[in-house]
Amino acid sequence: MKILLTTLNSKFIHTNLAIRYLKESVKDLVDVDIREYTINNQLDYILKDIYKNNYDVVFFSTYIWNIYDIVKLCDNLKKVKPEIKIGLGGPEVTYDSENAMEKYKFLDYILCGEGELVFRDLVKHFLGKKNIEDVKGIVYRKDGNIVVNEEMALLQNLDEIPSPYDNLDIKEYENRIVYYETSRGCPFNCQYCLSSAIKGLRYFSIDRVKRDLKNLIDAKVSQIKFIDRTFNANKKFAKEIMNFLMENDNGYTTYHFEVTAHLLDDDILNFLKNCKEGLFQFEIGVQSTNQKTLDAVGRRDDFEKLSHVVKTIKSFRNIHQHLDLIAGLPYEGYERFKESFNDVFNLGIEQLQLGFLKMIKGTGMRYSSEKYGYRFKDYAPYEVLYNDFISYDEILKIKDIEEILETYYNSNNFPLSLEYIIRNYYNESPFEFFEELSTYFEEMGYFHMAQGKNQLYKILLDFYNDKINKYNDLFSEILKYDYLSLGKISTVPPIFNKIEINSFKSKCHDFLHNVDNLKEYLPQFVDTPTKYILKYIHFEPFKYDILRLKEDISTKLENEQTVILFDYNTNKVFDKSKTYTVKVGEEDEV
Repeated sequence: MKILLTTLNSKFIHTNLAIRYLKESVKDLVDVDIREYTINNQLDYILKDIYKNNYDVVFFSTYIWNIYDIVKLCDNLKKVKPEIKIGLGGPEVTYDSENAMEKYKFLDYILCGEGELVFRDLVKHFLGKKNIEDVKGIVYRKDGNIVVNEEMALLQNLDEIPSPYDNLDIKEYENRIVYYETSRGCPFNCQYCLSSAIKGLRYFSIDRVKRDLKNLIDAKVSQIKFIDRTFNANKKFAKEIMNFLMENDNGYTTYHFEVTAHLLDDDILNFLKNCKEGLFQFEIGVQSTNQKTLDAVGRRDDFEKLSHVVKTIKSFRNIHQHLDLIAGLPYEGYERFKESFNDVFNLGIEQLQLGFLKMIKGTGMRYSSEKYGYRFKDYAPYEVLYNDFISYDEILKIKDIEEILETYYNSNNFPLSLEYIIRNYYNESPFEFFEELSTYFEEMGYFHMAQGKNQLYKILLDFYNDKINKYNDLFSEILKYDYLSLGKISTVPPIFNKIEINSFKSKCHDFLHNVDNLKEYLPQFVDTPTKYILKYIHFEPFKYDILRLKEDISTKLENEQTVILFDYNTNKVFDKSKTYTVKVGEEDEV
């Protein structure tokens, strides 16, 4: 019997953990193939690839981002190969299994819940070693009827799941993102999250986790994303794992964790202070700062403690922090959402991820949707349209703001420019800046066309000159600084003022020939030919001493011509370049 486990990942660099678990769970029974595609592959290509390999059974791992492509694929697969057995697993079918079987006539099986034991027993059935009636956790067809078997109990000893990372093929994982779990379940009961449907919190053993992680580190995967809903629910366990990762740093792999900030105590904070810059990323779910909203969705949080933790970690300058908000929660209308946005944005984190409530199958929010007047899309990802507290017009407005937030803030391409605008002209409400810029985009028709890098800078400059219209020359220089900070360029775009200095190129060469200058600003290039150094640096004249704004964004700058040295040969975790105010004449420094 030839069996395939497959899925459509959202990106090529992603890997699917579920199908790897299933393969390992039956390795002593049958050799199962794994093939991973992406939602960007042509369905005809995937159909051809599966068909040509002549499988007897194929199971797909389904999620909100791939369910409809998988359904189309399976429908056609059944048409061209009627005898093939097709099964689906994953959250998109687990909580609506009977309806899925009714709707999708091509389906032979649905695996519900945790699949490792379920799949193993089903394979035993295929091999004639188990009756179909005795396979817990499946939905199937018999004599034209849909049969729902008894649920499979949750596995309590997770170490019984064979690891997919023992004797792994390094080429399979090199330069890819691996999703990894150290636990299943969550100590909290947030009603918008699927974890609320599963009670209890279970852990893999620390030895198992360390062994897996060491294998992945040795394989030099690009990033390991821990999918634990609350990675730091067990402080001792989390600290030991993070310490292990720090001790076994390969200089390449980075780690992403979902953490609950108010659970990070002073001991953990002191520990994190010594973490290498860029090794860890933290995703912190805030969702709302409205206590009535949090109570309604069953979320426990302490924003005061969270704020302290986030600001403390920010001061370390070593861990990227991504904080999440959800628009469309109960008791949070447009104006109250603005407050949540401002509360979180003003913490000064690296990214603010603005999402929209998804009424996912199996969650408490979906079951209580009528209580709050929810109307949502009946197809994946089941996103909210409106409720009793926020209108569809307001949801659309927040969607525009989210696009501007991603383009101008989360990209980290305009850091000093945005800080200057927001802190000097929108300090009471950063939300209003993104709101006004999104309105400007809509009025100018920019949402309806693709914008290149240079155009995005021009749009922000035009917006500033039109809406703020103060110290325009200064802001243009600030924007030019951000532009040049991103990386080496051949020419400065004409939207920025070009300051001419006599024999500037020659003076820059003279600066680089001075060993004392290299020791002070570019020590990595001492004893390096100037021609080589110029590949990684840039000198640019400015009308103002822009770097003083990085120390205090409210500083009032007078017209003062300076030269800034941009060093691109540096660790680019937080800043994409290092910058120094220098003088390229006889003196070494301004």
